[in-house]
Formats: sequence, C-alpha cells, structure tokens
Amino acid sequence: MASDNVEEKSDESCLEHLYCCGAATEVLKFGTRDLFHPRKTLVSSRVLILIIPGNPGVVGFYKTFMETIYQSLGRRCAVWAVSHAGHCTPPDTMDMVKDPSVLESGDVFGLNGQIEHKLAFLLEHVPRNVNLVLVGHSIGCYIILELMKRDPELKVLKSLLLFPTIERMAATPQGKVLTPVLCHLRYVLYLPIFLLCLLPESVITCVARLALRGVDRCTIPAVVSLLSTDCVANAMYMGSQEMRMVLDRDDSTIKKNLNKLLFYYGATDHWCPVQYYHDIKRDFPSGDFHLCERGIRHAFVLDAGADMAAMVTQWVSGDLKDL
Repeated sequence: MASDNVEEKSDESCLEHLYCCGAATEVLKFGTRDLFHPRKTLVSSRVLILIIPGNPGVVGFYKTFMETIYQSLGRRCAVWAVSHAGHCTPPDTMDMVKDPSVLESGDVFGLNGQIEHKLAFLLEHVPRNVNLVLVGHSIGCYIILELMKRDPELKVLKSLLLFPTIERMAATPQGKVLTPVLCHLRYVLYLPIFLLCLLPESVITCVARLALRGVDRCTIPAVVSLLSTDCVANAMYMGSQEMRMVLDRDDSTIKKNLNKLLFYYGATDHWCPVQYYHDIKRDFPSGDFHLCERGIRHAFVLDAGADMAAMVTQWVSGDLKDL
C-alpha cells in the first residue's frame, strides 16, 4: 500500500507522503517499503521496527538514528518512522487534509487523534502477522502505551520508551514554563511564525545552520520542513493537549505489558524529572528501567542519534535472534 508520493534516497531510504485518517503523513523507510508485497531482499518482512516520534513529529529528525539501527542490525529488519498527522509539509500534489470534512469528523491533530492515526497506519500498512518493535520518543512513548492498550492483539515483541513523557507533563519544570504558552498564548506566536515562513527556503536553511551549529546535519532539513504555519500550529495544538491530558501514569497497561517494555530516562530531563524514574522503578521492581549515564539530552536526535541507536540495537538483538 505504498504512496504515489515517494522520494527515493541514495542511502537505502525512501520518504513517502500519504493520507492517513485523511491527514497528510510522512513516512521515512529503511529496508522493505511494502510489507504486504515485500521484494526479495536481505530485509525480513516479518519484523518492523517502528519509530513513534516526539513533538514535533517530523520523521527527518530521526534519520541518523534509524539508519544506524538499520545498518547495525545487518539490514535485516525494516526500520520505519511515521510522522504525526499534519506535522509535515506535503508535496505540491497534496493538501494538509484530503477533505475538509476530516476536521469536522474528528480531532485528528489532537493527542487522541494522533493515537488513532497510528492505529490506522498500522492497520493500513502493516500486516497483522508482522512482529513489531515499537520505539517511542517523548510523547511517542505515551502513544505506544495507548496502542498496546487499545489494540492488545498487536504482535509487539518489545517497546522501547526513550525519555518517556507518560505522566504529569504540566507539573514538570518544562511543562510549568510551556503550559501557559501552549494552552493560552500559542495564537500570539502564529504571526511571527507566518512572517518567518515567508522568507526564502535558502535563507531559512542558513539561519537554521547558524542557530543549530554542532548538531547532526541531517536534522537541518527537518527543521526547515517544520517551518510552515500549519505544521507549527498543529504541533503546538497537540502540545496543548499533552499538558491537559497526560496526567496519571497508566500503571494498568504497564503492568500488563511489563515484560515487553524498556524505559530509558534522562538524568537531566526537564520533561521527565529523575524522580519519575525512581517512582516507576519503586512501583515496578521487576521492570526494565535505565537512567542515562552519558549526559544525553531529551532531544537526543539533535546530537546523539547514533549513540541511542547503538543502545537500541543492543537491547533488541536478543529478541530478533530467532526471527
């Protein structure tokens, strides 16, 4: 079920634009591109490593991370990342929504809509017999727990929750700062963002390179692609719902799936204080919890994508050994 809007890459990856739940969606793929009709390659169609991003949910941020996982596993497993609905700039042949009625029928850009969006993506693009390794980042971890709760028949081998924002987001140091902005003041920011988006792409790219010196160069195009009024508005709207909806930790779902879950907490993560790590480790003493010892920041994709990928490869290798 591949999209017609496919951008071929020279590094064994491809970028697809498609509609999912009627909203523009970007999918970055390494390895098998169609799990329903896989080609005869080294890549197994029985396993999919699927990345669920944080917010903003731009798949380009994860390119180095994904490519390192793909290569480290000997190019044997497909590695995909699916954007959040509306967090991408669609090609000229597509609109942000397939039909305006999409916005009337459901809140596809809200947090619950993004969860349903991922369930729909799995239903439409991933056969039910494919084994899944789900890798979530930030709010992507909350989404993964919801996927496992809402569709317990998913063949999840393992879920890796990296820098998980799965509880009390508004009460975190970063949440206390951004909750008023996202929930009450975000409309004020739309005008300067709109004016910034009027600049030529070459100028925006130069500004991004200057502002993000020292970060992974692969993330620069992702930053530039994000700078559209619609993308920023959708990301901020989703963020406002995160502050209101991500409250109590879902202990029931965690307990039911504890043997499949691995959590990786940051030591200096202002979205997820270390106390949250100690709390969950105390409540689930048999769980697989890790506290970062490498000084990696919450937005690891900016400068530590390869390092995180090396850890992910180590964690999943045993689960993939017999597949």
